[in-house]
Amino acid sequence: MSDLTAELNTETKEELIKRYQEIEEKIITAADRADRDIEKIKLVAVGKTHPLSRMLFLKEQLTDSKISLTAFGESRVQELLAKEEEFPGKINWHFIGHLQRNKVKYLARLENVTLIHSLDSLRLAREINKRAKKNDRAMETLLQVNIAEDENKYGFMQDEVKEFLQQAEEFSHLKIKGLMTILPHFAEQEKTRPYFQKMKELQAELTAAGFKLPELSMGMTNDYEIAIEEGATILRVGRALFGPRDY
Repeated sequence: MSDLTAELNTETKEELIKRYQEIEEKIITAADRADRDIEKIKLVAVGKTHPLSRMLFLKEQLTDSKISLTAFGESRVQELLAKEEEFPGKINWHFIGHLQRNKVKYLARLENVTLIHSLDSLRLAREINKRAKKNDRAMETLLQVNIAEDENKYGFMQDEVKEFLQQAEEFSHLKIKGLMTILPHFAEQEKTRPYFQKMKELQAELTAAGFKLPELSMGMTNDYEIAIEEGATILRVGRALFGPRDY
């Protein structure tokens, strides 16, 4: 056990394990309803504002879980950098928040940052490619799609995606691995389903056009079960796992 996790009390540890087991059960059940292979579904634990000790404890404890805890997600560059500096050993970070171009350089330097979910403009693509090239790496990303056409969300509109992917083929150090979306909050979870269906249809359409986009990052605490039923391969879950955020 690391020095970080030693600071957690027994009650907190038991609560973390209980929360994870409940999520695991729901993922398995949703996958079974949709006749999907759970090995194709990856969980990203979103640690936003939560202490690193809780994240490390899960990493240490869940090595034999049925659901793969693929990575830890952060939506603020400074918080990711601070946790990365303190984290002992190897970890996969996914950056899931809106990414400003002047912050790309910090992520590109870190080998532990393995996926950026929020590629949302051509200018950002150019910057990621430039910084990845400078660090002699290929940066993997997901293309953020504003599938709900929500003026409060970032991302490409659905009819812009194909043209962008064609333009992005010129970037030698940028690998677009799939699509991502963030939906508005709906009081009724079922209202998210049509948008997840549109994302799956868009993925199929782009695949038929020759683009390799195997990943579909969609579904968070409020709606990850529906996202699974509609084809999500990456789930971004924070509050259900770690509890309410400490803003």
